[in-house]
Amino acid sequence: MRKRNKYTGALRVTAALAAWLTIVAFGPQFRMPRFASMLSTHAQIPVQIPPKQQQQSPTKEVPQVGEKKINVNLVRLYVTVRDKHNAIVTNLQKEDFKVYEDGVEQKIAFFSKDMTDPITLAMMVDTSGSQEHLLDAEKATAGRFLKDILKKDDLATVISFDTTVNMLADFTDDQSVLQSAIDKAQINAPVALGPTSGDIPGTVLYDAIDQICSGKLPEETGRKALIILTDAQDEGSQDTLHTAIYAAQESNAVIHVLLIAERSGYFMSGQMYNGGMVAHEMAEQTGGRVISIRNNDDLDKAFDQISEELRSQYIVAYYPSNAAADGKYRKVKVTASQSMKVLTREGYYAPTYASH
Repeated sequence: MRKRNKYTGALRVTAALAAWLTIVAFGPQFRMPRFASMLSTHAQIPVQIPPKQQQQSPTKEVPQVGEKKINVNLVRLYVTVRDKHNAIVTNLQKEDFKVYEDGVEQKIAFFSKDMTDPITLAMMVDTSGSQEHLLDAEKATAGRFLKDILKKDDLATVISFDTTVNMLADFTDDQSVLQSAIDKAQINAPVALGPTSGDIPGTVLYDAIDQICSGKLPEETGRKALIILTDAQDEGSQDTLHTAIYAAQESNAVIHVLLIAERSGYFMSGQMYNGGMVAHEMAEQTGGRVISIRNNDDLDKAFDQISEELRSQYIVAYYPSNAAADGKYRKVKVTASQSMKVLTREGYYAPTYASH
C-alpha cells in the first residue's frame, strides 16, 4: 500500500508514545477511530457505529485588529461544465463563473483550471444478491477503469458491501493490489432470497458511504470521488440517506452512481423500489452523476464519461459572506457564461465552531 504521507521510524515512536499518554489521560473517554481495525486487506468494517462527532470544515485563521482572530470557512468546489451539445468545456476563465450561496453572490477567492490535482477514488461494488447477473462485467470494467484513470499521485480503494461492509484494498496506487481486490468481490447473499425486509440487513449502502467518507477520505487530499455500482436500494443500514450525504459533503467527495437495477425482483417480492430516487439525491447533492446500466456496453460508456469528467474539472473556491458558525445547510449554485450546464455539489453544512 502506498500513501501520500510517509513517516520515519522516529516519528512513529513519538506518535505511539503520544497515543499511549492520551489513553492514560482520558481513560474510557478515549475512542479509537472507526477504521482503526482495518489494517489488513479484506478487513471487515464493523457496522456497529459509535455516536458521531461532527467534523469541522477546514478553516483559515485571519488576523484582525490587535490580537483578535476569526475563523473563516473556505468552500472549495470542483466544477464540470458542458455546452448545449453535452461536450465538456475546458477553456473558461474565472470571469466566466458566478457563485451564489443561499441566493447571495459570493466573491471567488481562488480559481484554477489546472487538471492535475490528485484524484482519490473509492470504487464501491454492491455484492448483494440483486447484482449477481452483472457482477463479473462490473469487476472487469472497474479494473480497466482504474488502470486508465489513475495517474501519478492518484490513489484508489476497493470496497464491497452487502449485509456488511468490507474493505478489499486500502488506498493505494498499486494496480495489482487493486485488481486482486476487485477479483475478490463476490455475492454474499443468496439470490433466491430476493430483497430482504424489516430490520434484516440486505444492502448497507448508507453505512458504506458514511464509513468511507467519515473514516478514510478526510485524510486524503485533492479531488475525491465515490464510484458506486449498485441498485441503490438500501436495506438494513444504521445510517440514513441524510447522514450518508452529509458525510460525503463533509469530506468534499462527489458520488457517482452506476445504477444497475432489476426492478422486477422488488415488484415480485411486493416491495417498493426507490433506489433510483436515492441515487439521484446522492449525486445531485454532491455534484456527481447517475448513469443507468443495462448491459456491458453501458458499463464501458459510463466509466468513460466519469473518467472524462474527473480529468476536466475547474476548482472554484470562496469565503462565504455569511460567517455564522451555525451548522446550517447552505445552498450553493454555480453558473457559467452562455447558459452552459454546470455540475457541482448543491450545498454544504456550515461549521459549528465558535469564532474567537
